[in-house]
Amino acid sequence: MTEPQLPHVALSRHAHNRLGLRRTDDAWLAEQWADPATRVLVVAGNRLRPVEGAVEWSSPADVPDGTRVLLGQEGGTTYAACLVDPADAPGDHDDWVSLRALLNDLADHPDAAPLLFHAIGLAEWHFATRFCPRCGGPLESIAAGHELRCTHCDRRQFPRTDPAVIMSVVHADGSILLGRQPRWPAGRWSTLAGFCEPGETLEDAVRREVDEEVGVPVGKVTYVGNQPWPLPASLMVGFVAEALSKDVNVDGAEIEEARWFTREQLGEAVDTGEVFVPRSVSISSSLLSLWYGAPLPGGW
Repeated sequence: MTEPQLPHVALSRHAHNRLGLRRTDDAWLAEQWADPATRVLVVAGNRLRPVEGAVEWSSPADVPDGTRVLLGQEGGTTYAACLVDPADAPGDHDDWVSLRALLNDLADHPDAAPLLFHAIGLAEWHFATRFCPRCGGPLESIAAGHELRCTHCDRRQFPRTDPAVIMSVVHADGSILLGRQPRWPAGRWSTLAGFCEPGETLEDAVRREVDEEVGVPVGKVTYVGNQPWPLPASLMVGFVAEALSKDVNVDGAEIEEARWFTREQLGEAVDTGEVFVPRSVSISSSLLSLWYGAPLPGGW
C-alpha cells in the first residue's frame, strides 16, 4: 500500500496556505476581518460548537469579541479563528465539544481537518499559556495569534509542538503486538506510542517506549509518516518497529495488557466485535492498514 492511500494522509492532503508573511500586516488583516466573505471559527477555550455534525464558520461580524487568529487561505477564501473565554461563549456550555468528539466526522470530511487542527492547536496553546515562563508577566497575542509577547520582559513565546512516536511492533513471523490502556473500555486495542524525550532520536524513543511499556526489545525501526495531533499539542511520527522477541512484560501503568495477533486472528476478532481498533483518521489506523494489507473495520 503506497503512502497516498494511507488513511491519515487524507487529513493533511488539503493543506491551506498559512500566509505567514501576512501575520504582521495590520492593514491587510483589518481588511480581511472587515470582509464578510472571510470565514471565522469561534473556539471557546479549546472547544468547538458543531452544527448538524459540522463545525460552524461565521462571518466576522457575527462572532463575539476575542483573540483574532489568522489561519490562512484556501480556494481564495480567508480563514480565521476567534478565541474566546469559555465563560463568554455563546449558547449553552453543553453545545461545545472537544475536537476528539468530531474525529469520526473528519473521516467523512477530511478537507476540513487542516484548518481545524491549526485552529485548535493555537487555541490549546493560548488557553494553557497565560504567563511568561521567565518572569511571570502577562502575555499579549501578536503576529495574528502565532506569538505571545511578555508585557514585562518582552520575551516572546511560540506555539509548542511535542514530538511523539507511534509504532506498529511487528515480529518476523508476521504478527503484530497491540496494547490496551487501563482506562480504555473493554475490547479497545491500539498500537503503542509515547513522547520523545530531550536529547533522544525518534528511533531511540521507539525502542525505549516499547521496552518500557511491554518489555520487548526492538531492532530495526522504519519511518512511515507523521500526523499533526493537537490533542493537545503533538506531532505523531509513525514507525514500524521490528521486535526481536515475543516475550511480553507490561509495565502495568500505561499498558495493562499487550497481545500478539496474526492477521487472521485480528481480522476475525474485529469482525466479531471482540476487538476494536483505531478509525481511519489516525496514523495508528494507517500503521495497522500497512501491516494488515487493507483497512480494518470496527474502528473507534
